[in-house]
Amino acid sequence: MSGTDADVLVVGYGPVGQVTATLLAERGHRVTVVERRPEPYPMPRAVSFDGESARILAAAGIGEALRAVAEPSRDYVWTNAAGVTLFDVDVAERGWSGWPDSVSMYQPGIEEALTERGARQPTLRVLRAHRAVGLRDVGERVEVTVDGPEGGVLSARYVVGCDGANSFVREAIDATATDLRFFNDWLTCDVRLHEPRTFVPNNLQVCDPARPRTAVSAGPGHRRWEFMRLPDESPEEFGTVENVWRLLALFGVDGDGATLERHAVYTFQARYVDRWRAGRVLLAGDAAHLMPPFAGQGMCSGFRDAANLAWKLDLVLTGRAADTLLDTYTAERREHVRHAITMSVDLGRVICQTDPEAARDRDAVMIGVRERGLAAPPPSAVHPLTGGLLARDADGRPRGPAGDLTPQGRVRIGGREGLLDEVTGGRCFVLLTTEAPEELLDPVHAAELIRLGTLIVRLDAAADLDAVHLPYLARAGAVAALVRPDFYLFGVAGDRDGMAALVEELLDGLGANAGSSAVSRSS
Repeated sequence: MSGTDADVLVVGYGPVGQVTATLLAERGHRVTVVERRPEPYPMPRAVSFDGESARILAAAGIGEALRAVAEPSRDYVWTNAAGVTLFDVDVAERGWSGWPDSVSMYQPGIEEALTERGARQPTLRVLRAHRAVGLRDVGERVEVTVDGPEGGVLSARYVVGCDGANSFVREAIDATATDLRFFNDWLTCDVRLHEPRTFVPNNLQVCDPARPRTAVSAGPGHRRWEFMRLPDESPEEFGTVENVWRLLALFGVDGDGATLERHAVYTFQARYVDRWRAGRVLLAGDAAHLMPPFAGQGMCSGFRDAANLAWKLDLVLTGRAADTLLDTYTAERREHVRHAITMSVDLGRVICQTDPEAARDRDAVMIGVRERGLAAPPPSAVHPLTGGLLARDADGRPRGPAGDLTPQGRVRIGGREGLLDEVTGGRCFVLLTTEAPEELLDPVHAAELIRLGTLIVRLDAAADLDAVHLPYLARAGAVAALVRPDFYLFGVAGDRDGMAALVEELLDGLGANAGSSAVSRSS
């Protein structure tokens, strides 16, 4: 397809578009981005991400930059109107993904780091102050009509719509959506503190029926306060600067000690598109899903979209997988997002309760559970993959731990020491094994894994510095685990025959059991 302007055209250059474009460009693909804003949006929107998202951002090349604009979120506490604790949790600073389980961040700083990273990619072209106004899938390519200084018709093998809640790309492909019909208006106030200040707890949810409200870290030197609009308040009056300072006074914050950077009344929504792919056009981020903020998974879900899509497009574009691999994108991401949205709505129904009697009942139950020591950690907003490209049993279910998000610890490999992704590069298949590769793999299957860009890592106790990966293999009863480039487990093997079957299953799933590869295996 040398006649196209790009391998992939990304519409929208917010955080999800940036990660998508960067992950593809770092794999050597020609990427063009169309972004309607002439400059990056200078105000924060999201204020946190989870450990898996940190892992994805590090894979996009900004791991070091995170330390300047992000910090561990630390504790998170819910109280009732009287200040009695309903629920509390301390967030691990070294979690399952090798990063803090929750990270507070200043979003403009994250976007600046991603912009700088993208600018260093020779195959990435960003057209700012350009707007996509037409889209036509003509079979072997997609043609996008662009309005702007370098406008005209651009062609690409694939288009990814990362253009937000009001997505042009989503409308262009007539994507229908499932809407959970859960709405509330909240006033968001982003504040820069003039002097360092310690907040205890660092992240607070006040479940007050007279005014549900939130106070959270928004990265070093920044805080966010949010207040729910009550039914008898008009959105216009509720969103005035005067009302902002009146509400911030509830937390001892005034204009002498802080600068109001941004305030807005927004209506959160809960919906996801039913199909994430239409031919050569795909959707990601807010173009594909919107959710309430209570589980902190909106932007995180977009990063997962980017990580899932980038490696699949890479294999398809390089001829190592069939185009049908992209059908697994919907199967995997839609179920993940449905779970996250449902959890966010469930949390929102508890937090947004404005009926005093119902709130008293809620408080009594939560306080009773906590006092009896029965409170469990909050359920994860992310669960294992169940659909898509995974090793499966005879009944079609994921086999063993297939579909898990795999853990990450520090390793020592070939004289290098660091987190596993730092040592492997974090953008390829990884085969973790306790066996010598030549004993585990026959030459044909070893060559197939190498063709897919797989890095084979042999581990022993001296290499598994945090004792994370070997116990994971042991719990699975396996000698090898094949990890996908988005850190999810394809499957495990217990011996050489199991490893051969696992590779064959992967090749079948990729649509790669054809042509010269199939001939070489059958000969």
